[in-house]
Amino acid sequence: MGIGRAKEGFSVFGILNKCVTPMGRRLLRAWFLRPIIDIDVINNRLNTISFFLCCEEVMSALRETLKSVRDVPHMLKKFNSPSSSCTSSDWHTFLKCICSLLHINKIFEVGISEHLANKLQHMSIDLVEKANSSITAELDYVSNLVIGVIDVQRSKEKGYETLVKENLCDELDELRMVYEGLPDFLEQVSANENASFPFSLECRKAPLIVYVHQIGYLMCFFDEKISEALLIGLQDFEFAFSEDGEERRFYYHTQKTRELDNLLGDIYHKILDMERAIIRDLVCRVLQFLPQLTKAVNFAAELDCILSLAIVARQNNYVRPILTEDSILEIRNGRHALQEMTVDTFVPNDTKIRSAGRINIITGPNYSGKSIYIKQVALVVFLAHIGSFVPADSAVVGLTDRIFCAMGSKSMTTEQSTFMIDLHQVGTMLRYHICIHP
Repeated sequence: MGIGRAKEGFSVFGILNKCVTPMGRRLLRAWFLRPIIDIDVINNRLNTISFFLCCEEVMSALRETLKSVRDVPHMLKKFNSPSSSCTSSDWHTFLKCICSLLHINKIFEVGISEHLANKLQHMSIDLVEKANSSITAELDYVSNLVIGVIDVQRSKEKGYETLVKENLCDELDELRMVYEGLPDFLEQVSANENASFPFSLECRKAPLIVYVHQIGYLMCFFDEKISEALLIGLQDFEFAFSEDGEERRFYYHTQKTRELDNLLGDIYHKILDMERAIIRDLVCRVLQFLPQLTKAVNFAAELDCILSLAIVARQNNYVRPILTEDSILEIRNGRHALQEMTVDTFVPNDTKIRSAGRINIITGPNYSGKSIYIKQVALVVFLAHIGSFVPADSAVVGLTDRIFCAMGSKSMTTEQSTFMIDLHQVGTMLRYHICIHP
């Protein structure tokens, strides 16, 4: 079915995967890899799908909300990693995710009418109760905790990477005020320095004192390097490095730049270090609620899977199968989930397997659809055991623990006849057969 590939292509999983969250896609893949025979769990999934098919507005609102839900535990792991930096975009995504999780409860509160609530109770669906127990008030506290520290718009407004809100730390606010006023301050210092030169400089552009992150303060000359003759009169000048670009720049350490290094230091990284310390403390406080966040995200993933199966059931005209513990398989007008999408007309077929006649022999000319028919029966049984609706007009499916497929390939190195290989495959099926029906 294409499971395990980077791109699913045309597969049953690809058709049923309408999930809008990464966690939902992973969970649906797990459902495909591990079908279940717990009839209560299967019926609970089928009941929930039936309920959502009766209230498409609620289903659409939930899917739109789930689009903003991300893998919160993975995000917190990234936030807590010393090798990764958290950007304003990361925190914005985190806050949007928490708000979307909280909005799920509001959709259930507002969108489910009294009639739908009675339907939930009649079908024994604990969807709303499960949502309330999974998405708790702790998430609202986490949201307020982050909002109280992080200002996701600050970076855009200030033009540099800064996240922590104002008035949270006086020392940090003072450093940021100095840093934001640094261009005007350095321009004034540059003018004073240029006026104090012992000779006039014939430059197209006046020298400037600039601040370079992690290096410090430097006097920048444009176009040409100071000649050795002029440097004799500037004994405190020390060449640092040059930079090529649209215009050449030459950087020097001077007495004034050294004073600024001692006075202000690497102010930008002082701000970053202080903000990182505050954010690390915030992450530690948020991590205390990791179990509650994980529970909420897991519920969102399960909800995403159910909604995906409901969407496919509505789009492809699937019906709810009836699961039973009896040894029976009855399918009326069954269809192949993939084949019907590749042809203009698909002829459905019935299947009846009961205790009295448990072996069906399929005959027909070449290219008549025998293999397609066998596969469609297996797919109907498989889909029923992951809790999905099935492509048929009706289906009664007895609990099935295994589906065997006899492959027709033969290896040239195997010293067995084709008949012996077939017997070996049938023998394997019989050895693994377990009667799960009374």
